[in-house]
Amino acid sequence: MSILIKGGKIIDSGEVKADVLIDNGRIVRVGDIPESEATTVINAAGKLVMPGLVDMHCHLREPGFEHKETIDTGSRAAIYGGYTSIACMPNTNPVIDNAAIARYVSMRGKEADGARVYPIGCITKGQKGEELAEMGKMKDAGIVAVSDDGKPVMNSRVMRNALEYAKTFNLLVIDHTEDANISGDGVVNEGVNATIAGLRGISRAAEEIGIARDIVLAETLDARVHIAHVSTAGSVELIREAKARGVKVTCETCPHYFSATDEEILSYNTNAKINPPLREQSDCDAVIEGIKDGTIDVIATDHAPHSADEKNREFDLAPFGTVGFETALSLAYTYLVDSGEIDMPALVELMSHTPARLLGLPVVHIKAGMMADVIVFDPDASRTVRAAELHGKGKNCLFDGWMLKGRVEHTIVGGDLKF
Repeated sequence: MSILIKGGKIIDSGEVKADVLIDNGRIVRVGDIPESEATTVINAAGKLVMPGLVDMHCHLREPGFEHKETIDTGSRAAIYGGYTSIACMPNTNPVIDNAAIARYVSMRGKEADGARVYPIGCITKGQKGEELAEMGKMKDAGIVAVSDDGKPVMNSRVMRNALEYAKTFNLLVIDHTEDANISGDGVVNEGVNATIAGLRGISRAAEEIGIARDIVLAETLDARVHIAHVSTAGSVELIREAKARGVKVTCETCPHYFSATDEEILSYNTNAKINPPLREQSDCDAVIEGIKDGTIDVIATDHAPHSADEKNREFDLAPFGTVGFETALSLAYTYLVDSGEIDMPALVELMSHTPARLLGLPVVHIKAGMMADVIVFDPDASRTVRAAELHGKGKNCLFDGWMLKGRVEHTIVGGDLKF
């Protein structure tokens, strides 16, 4: 089936109005193309045609927690948010710390009827932070990076060895930077709102100490390290200074760290319980500045689905996390592009090109010969987020009821019109 995307504005490294013809899984031609050349025509007048998004940090829960999400349901939810490739974290049950489990997730990803799925393997066996996992064998089985996300690697010697070992396989280490001795049993950002709500706080220092350690290790070893879910002003500044020195550090943030603050906890909404926690407006502003000046390389979702009964508990007992596939692009458009902070080509770099490049995946551009992972986005459409209408299993959405600008209208994965 050939597909013609007619009359849209292509957003890639720049912006240009042109038609896009897709056939046999590839972009065949870009230009002025008659409708007669395609079997299916998408009217994209007034809309944006973009490379498919790449999420380098999500949780699909399978194997072991299929009541929260499965590889199939998660991959299908992702396409409604414009994601054509997603990389899933290894904190499953059993964890992805060996080739057999990595191969299982890769196989299930190929069977899924949505976005492409790529597993991320554990840094350490059992995600215990003690002994390195077999990274080379897992890479042969399909992993694209390593991480103990959900649990920080507290032992600095183990982290040093991980950076050196991953370097031999050209695998990116994605680190959940947190000093667990400082965060302890905290559940929200340490500050005025935690005091008002009577909830235990997590200091910014927990995140920033972890980042400082990993920067020193990466600089010492001349190795790559990628910092997950950056949330504080201090974290942004540490990474900015390290990049200026030439340290091979990259980082990501998530939409909730530039669009929401810890005021959300005052209603005791457990969907606002996230790790790292929602911070203050000054931190949001610093994250946006980090995006604007290139300190922050990627916007990821940290999609973290949970069942309703798990989240509908006392704040202290509810698990951390919010779903994010179906809201990320609209949030980024609303708070970064429509607000005038960045332009659309910059957003494509943050949400498609750079995450693909960091994971070693194909970087898609809207030009002839490229893999046809393409989305059509309507920047003028307004939407009210309804958690009950989301397509994944988890409905634990921080943004339930929020009015956002921009909506994905079509998602094409490998030339197949999925949505």
